[in-house]
Amino acid sequence: MPDLLIELFSEEIPARMQKRASEDLKSLVTNGLVEAGLTYASAGAFATPRRLALSIEGLLAASPTTVEERKGPRVDAPEKALDGFLRGAGVTKDDLDIRDEKKGQVYVAKITKPGRPAAEIVAEVLENTIRTFPWPKSMRWGNGSLKWVRPLHSIVCILSSEEGADVVPLEIDGITAGNTVWGHRFMSKGSFKVSNFDGYVAKLKQNFVVLDPVERADHIWQDATTQAFAQGLEVVDDKGLLAEVAGLIEWPVVLMGDIDDAFLGLPPEVLQTSMKEHQKFFSVRNPKTGRIEKFVTVANRETADNGATILAGNQKVLSARLSDAKFFWENDVRTVERAKDNKGLEAMGAPLANVTFHNKLGSQSERIARIAALAREIAPIVGADADEAGLAAKVAKADLSSEMVYEFPELQGIMGRYYAKKAGLSDAIADACRDHYSPLGPSDDVPTDPVSVAVALADKLDTLTGFWAIDEKPTGSKDPFALRRAALGVIRLLITNNVRLNLDRFVDAQLLEHKIAEADENDGIIDTLKEILEEIAEHGVFGAAFEAIADKLSEAQKDAVISAAGTVPDTSEDLLAFFHDRLKVFLRDEGIRHDVIDACLAMDGADDITLLVKRARALSETLATEDGKNLIQGFKRANNILTQAEEKDGVEYSFGPDIKFAENDAEKALFAALDTAEAAIKPAMAEEDFAAAMSAMAAMRPAVDGFFEAVQVNADNDILRRNRLNLLGRIRDICLSVADLTKLEG
Repeated sequence: MPDLLIELFSEEIPARMQKRASEDLKSLVTNGLVEAGLTYASAGAFATPRRLALSIEGLLAASPTTVEERKGPRVDAPEKALDGFLRGAGVTKDDLDIRDEKKGQVYVAKITKPGRPAAEIVAEVLENTIRTFPWPKSMRWGNGSLKWVRPLHSIVCILSSEEGADVVPLEIDGITAGNTVWGHRFMSKGSFKVSNFDGYVAKLKQNFVVLDPVERADHIWQDATTQAFAQGLEVVDDKGLLAEVAGLIEWPVVLMGDIDDAFLGLPPEVLQTSMKEHQKFFSVRNPKTGRIEKFVTVANRETADNGATILAGNQKVLSARLSDAKFFWENDVRTVERAKDNKGLEAMGAPLANVTFHNKLGSQSERIARIAALAREIAPIVGADADEAGLAAKVAKADLSSEMVYEFPELQGIMGRYYAKKAGLSDAIADACRDHYSPLGPSDDVPTDPVSVAVALADKLDTLTGFWAIDEKPTGSKDPFALRRAALGVIRLLITNNVRLNLDRFVDAQLLEHKIAEADENDGIIDTLKEILEEIAEHGVFGAAFEAIADKLSEAQKDAVISAAGTVPDTSEDLLAFFHDRLKVFLRDEGIRHDVIDACLAMDGADDITLLVKRARALSETLATEDGKNLIQGFKRANNILTQAEEKDGVEYSFGPDIKFAENDAEKALFAALDTAEAAIKPAMAEEDFAAAMSAMAAMRPAVDGFFEAVQVNADNDILRRNRLNLLGRIRDICLSVADLTKLEG
């Protein structure tokens, strides 16, 4: 079985495209070969800045001959139908067989497709791959029609076996496939011939090219960390930068340079970000002080002076870059420190009044005011001081106006913490400036300091309610305002910090805040809406708050309220459903089924995420036990019998059964089990000890099973039948007091 080697050699491929391109090359070629009948043993794809390579081992030497049987028209069909079949099958009438079937005799054609040599198939597949390659961006050059990410210079395509190696005949837009490979742009001695993959890799290394990007990345990291360790330092881990740098060079030469003392006082995040974004340098940190003191750069060639000239040039450029960063830092600090009355950070954030957050949601300054008011309300619930949380929310986004964040947007929040400390604010407020954006993703750390939690929750809730208020919700895969991430952030903040928060209250209040902002000051409704807003804090939701003041309103005022804010309940319900959908996705990773969450959502307190999760986890653990599984089946059996009987009799069997009508031990045992379960479940539910409640529910299983085995529910005696149906009703009531088990599947 031959092996196949392909190399597509071009000008520099952007590092961000290389991994995907190598995967695309592998899938397009291997899928094309398999579809044409050529199977293979294994395949591997590789990329450097100037080449994509593919190695396929154990390829068939030729595709197998196949015989396809195709059924045609009936023998008495019109001549035109037969002619069409013959043309489509590529046969003559003499080649047809006749077969008897239920509806009569039909023509059958046997079409033989002879196998083809591998070289012929490889040439077709590779040409199609090159011409249709899915580059994110591509270009044409010269007078040809071929498109590639950068001008394509050569194609290597070799089939090799024990008998020898042959170049696959292929020519695309004047580029003829061959066996000539080019090494490093500067250090290679020139081109060289190859005949198989092993020789190709070895000769590339001899000509200063490391083909495997993983090998290049490993070499960079090991060399960099070794050099840093020798000086008592450590390289700041950055896998994304490592992968990018490995895609920029073919022969990595790791060099460590110094940062000028004038810049060592900059925050380490500033140094790290500036060096990464502008120069693709790795930061080298002193583990004792946390300061960034040196940098690592990776050259693409060896030099006679061991990289001294390269380092000198890099250090010169770096100094210019860091001079800009130092200028931004010093200007920002002056802005903070020269403000009076400890209002430094608020002074920095003053320009946000002129920055639009969204054309329907006002300026950043207006948004900050809403977040600050909401943070004050949330603060007591999470154990934070209301004044501190309010102040933290006011200044948390001030760094958006700083020169540093304008230059490096990824430093928002991080710089806010530094500026808060320069302004003399507390550690809690400074940490909130940094942490209120978190968590940004499923693996991001969740803030736990109460002030940070209050501001983070307020920020995300205001974002969600704002976009729901203007009907800018995620649709399909589109989520331009990252609202799914914001909802998951709220969920993780609540669960991680064990925060009990009734979302209905805060969602309704924030939605109403947006309605108040939209209302016309001249229509006289704003004061009424603000009164309802105050009532929501006491009554929990918009509807109850509205009812609380309804008696004081005229019919005209009621109509005005409904016209201005009547959509709040429906919008709130829709947003809460969005939270629940995000919660299902979040808990799915824990192995909790969506129907388990649905069973808990049907209970009171569904807007309390922490309570909901606690109940769902307890139910999921119960369902994992044998008693739990069997009890659910017993419940469903009882519920089905009851539903049928209630429909037939037109009554509800929810009255207390009487033990004096119990005829056998199994029936009496069920009475006793229900009494025991109810006595345990009621206090457990009151204390929100769901694990204990569900354990007590599952303990009913033997008695329920025994009852159904020994007792006929629909007895001939009506008194016994009604008593037993009421007994099933008690099973249903006790189980439904824990969770709505009717929502469970299976």
